[in-house]
Amino acid sequence: MQNSLHKWIRISILNLSIVAFLGVILRSKIVFSLPFLDQKHLLHSHSHFAFAGWITQLLMSLMVGYLYKKGLTDSFNKYKWLLLANLITAYGMLVAFIIEGYGLFSITFSTLSIFVSYSFAVKYWKDLNRIKSTSTSRHWFKAAVVFNAVSSLGAFALAFMMAKHIIHQNWYLSSVYFFLHFQYNGWFFFGCIGLLIDRLEFYQIRSNVYKAIFWIFFLACVPAYFLSTLWMHIPVWVYVIVVISAIAQVVGWFLLVRIMFTHLDILNKVTSLASKCLLSLAAFALSLKFLLQVGSTYPSLSTLAFGFRPIVIAYLHLVLLGAITIFLIGYMVSGDFVSMKKKSIIGICVFVFGIIFNEILLMAQGVAGLKYEGIPYINEMLLIAALIMFSGILLFAVNQFQNKKLIAN
Repeated sequence: MQNSLHKWIRISILNLSIVAFLGVILRSKIVFSLPFLDQKHLLHSHSHFAFAGWITQLLMSLMVGYLYKKGLTDSFNKYKWLLLANLITAYGMLVAFIIEGYGLFSITFSTLSIFVSYSFAVKYWKDLNRIKSTSTSRHWFKAAVVFNAVSSLGAFALAFMMAKHIIHQNWYLSSVYFFLHFQYNGWFFFGCIGLLIDRLEFYQIRSNVYKAIFWIFFLACVPAYFLSTLWMHIPVWVYVIVVISAIAQVVGWFLLVRIMFTHLDILNKVTSLASKCLLSLAAFALSLKFLLQVGSTYPSLSTLAFGFRPIVIAYLHLVLLGAITIFLIGYMVSGDFVSMKKKSIIGICVFVFGIIFNEILLMAQGVAGLKYEGIPYINEMLLIAALIMFSGILLFAVNQFQNKKLIAN
C-alpha cells in the first residue's frame, strides 16, 4: 500500500507544480503581451487541471488509502485504473484547453473526467459499505463523492448552453457557480474533513458531536449554493434559508475547532511543528471563508463583491489554496506521506509565503477596485507572487522524487 499511495501522492504534487507554472504563464500574459497564447484558453486549462489533476487526483488516492487502512487490502489494485483514467483525462484537459479552448477534444476529456468521477463514486460507496467501522468519516466520504457527481450538472448545463448557443448571463453564471460550489464546498470540503476526522480518531480524539457536525454541513450544503446567486432576485423564504445555512456552517466549524482545541495536549504530542503550522493556517483560511459567507448574505454587499473579478478570484484562491491545498499538504506531512528533508521544508515555506502574498495582493486589488482606484505595479507584483509559489512547490516536488526510495520505506 505504501508504495502505491506514495506513487500517486508524488504524481499529485507534480501536478500541483504544473498548476503553479500555468499560474505564472497567466500572470506573465497580463504583464507582457505574449500574443501567441490565448488568456481564456490558459485560464480554462489552469482551473480544470487544478481541480482534476491536483485536488481530485490526491483526494481519490488518499481515500483509496483509507479503504486499505480499514482492511480492504486490494483497494489500490481495484482503483488503479480509475486513478489512471482520472490522470489521463486531467492531462487531456490540460493540453486540449490550451490549444483549442472549449472544443471537441477539451469537452471530450471533460466529459470523460465526469464519467470517471461517477465510476469512482459508485465503486467507493460500495466499498465503504464493506468496511466494518462506525467512524463518522465514512459519512463525509459518501457525501463527498455524491457532491462531486452533483457538481457535474453545472458542467452539463454549460455544455448545453454552448451547444445551443444560448447566451444568458444569469444562467451562465448560475451554472458556473453551481459547479464551483459543489466542487469547493462539496467534494473538496467533505473529502478533506473526512480525512481530518479519520486522523483525529486515529489519535484517539473521539466525540459524539462528530455526527451532529456532519449533518449540519450536509444539510447546509445545498441551500448554501444560493450564497453565490444572491445578486439574482430570489424569493424571501429562500434567502432566509440561505442565511440560516451560512450561520449553521459557522456553528458546525466552531464545534469541530472546539473539539480540536480541547485536545491540544494530544495533538501537540503527535504532530510535528510543520504540520501544526500548515493545519493552523488552513483552519484560519477556512474560518475566514465561513465568516465571509455570512457577510455575503447582505444583498448589496454580495452584489458589490460578485461584481468585481479580483474579489471573486481572491475568494476562490482563499478556499482552493489557503484552505484546501494547505490542508492537504499539512495532512500529508502529519501522516509522514511525504519526505520532509530540508529542501522540502524550504519549498513548503516559500510556497505558503507565496499564497499569503498572492492573497494580500488580490484583496488589495479588489478593495481598490471598489473605489475605482488602481494599485501601481499590481500585475507585476502578482507575477512575482506566482513565481514564488511555483518555485516553492517545484522545490518540494523535486525533493519528493529525489527521496522516493526513502518515503517508500
